[in-house]
Amino acid sequence: MAAKTLMVQGTASSVGKSILVTALCRILRQDGWKVAPFKAQNMSLNSFVTRDGGEIGRAQVVQAEAAGVEPTVEMNPILLKPEADHRSQVVVRGKPLGGFAAKDYYALRAQLWPVVTESLEKLLTEYDVVLIEGAGSPAEVNLKDRDIVNMRVALHCRAPVILAADIDRGGVFASLVGTLELLEPEERSLIKAFVINKFRGDLSLLEPGLRWLEERTKIPVAGVIPYYHDIHIAEEDSVSLERRRAMKQKCDYVLDVAVIGLPHISNFDDFDPLEQEEGVRLRYVEPGDQLEEPDLIILPGTKSTMNDLAYLKSVGLAGRIMDHSRRGKPVIGICGGYQMLGGKLLDPGRVESADSEAEGLGLLPVITTFFPVKSTHQIRATVMAGKGFLEGASGLSLSGYEIHMGQTSGMETMAPFRIDERSRKVCQDFDGCLSSDGNVLGTYLHGLFHNEALRRSILCDLAARKGVAFQATGKVLSKEEQYDRLADWVRGSLDMELIYRTIDLKRP
Repeated sequence: MAAKTLMVQGTASSVGKSILVTALCRILRQDGWKVAPFKAQNMSLNSFVTRDGGEIGRAQVVQAEAAGVEPTVEMNPILLKPEADHRSQVVVRGKPLGGFAAKDYYALRAQLWPVVTESLEKLLTEYDVVLIEGAGSPAEVNLKDRDIVNMRVALHCRAPVILAADIDRGGVFASLVGTLELLEPEERSLIKAFVINKFRGDLSLLEPGLRWLEERTKIPVAGVIPYYHDIHIAEEDSVSLERRRAMKQKCDYVLDVAVIGLPHISNFDDFDPLEQEEGVRLRYVEPGDQLEEPDLIILPGTKSTMNDLAYLKSVGLAGRIMDHSRRGKPVIGICGGYQMLGGKLLDPGRVESADSEAEGLGLLPVITTFFPVKSTHQIRATVMAGKGFLEGASGLSLSGYEIHMGQTSGMETMAPFRIDERSRKVCQDFDGCLSSDGNVLGTYLHGLFHNEALRRSILCDLAARKGVAFQATGKVLSKEEQYDRLADWVRGSLDMELIYRTIDLKRP
């Protein structure tokens, strides 16, 4: 029997569609259903590698985790990774198809729609419920004839649609009613309920507006979800402005960790566990910010290593990072950040940029050469190094993943990590480079700080350098605990009887 479906669309980007689907995945799993997420086309630099080496958007991985199922490329068959303002790398079923300008990408629509439908149909045969996420708004009239992610998907599988809106931005009623007005009658007929996200204040003051909305549209409000601050779920697009401000304003901390806010930063959820450590101030250093004197500088991953390296040099951050290192203070580079730490970056095929080579920061004795083929693997590894800020971590087991298009050489005798398993195949390879003084680390391993024992070992070493003790004063909740908290928060705010009727499921 084909799975039941429910689609969450939004009045705009960043109104909470991904989080709502994540919560519903967890709720339905808790209620005993086998659930899969689906998003036909995702645009994000926050990606992940599936067990079989396919690359998909991080949001669908989070949703699959919440549902308790293995993420697969069918859950996000098309991923767009922006490389510039009008150009993206197109990843189809987990593998790069190439880089395309926006107008050229739309010409691929006829080729990509069967990929969408085949992926969706596969999920519909394997699960009880498929929860579908839209993108942006279904009411973008200039894009509707090219739609392969919103109403065209809903119409294809006759999915009932919940329309979500963000009240924190203001204009919530105009957004909901205006979206309906711009839909075709057949599309409007699929909208079965509204959900209002990110509410702050007294709900009784909102209720007259909710009654007006229901009378005006004849569509019920399924719930109003209050704003939350203490639930940490990996975000899809970027660290929100409000979160970034809160991080920088944190006062009660022992350690200051500065992540360089590169223009094309990717996989920023690498640092979420550091944000949750009560004794750590994690901050993103962006244009206009002072680097100050952090205990640790992190150069994160990037979709455009050469261009972002040029940015560091142009704004003076390259010199500040090198000075920080010369004073014996720790620096960590992950993926593209690792490549920048080397002596030279070579791009003979112009894979990364229009330049064939660039001088790196020279903090590690390695050279990176870019190739068109992307390496995407889940990995298991062991810490081999026993010096610098890894001194207390030797022998620890790690898990993580790799996503990169460059190959780095020259680190063989200085590699801090031994790769024990790559894409489910046993191996004995090596990753990364640790400087001779143990203060500069480069690695291709994403998810490094999600390994609690390694994270705490590094933080304790950083604190000891300052002559203070680092003790975790609060428990960092696991992903499973975070998903359960999110499900409880959303379940308590939604009319679950209405949700079950909309899906056409019998509520347990």
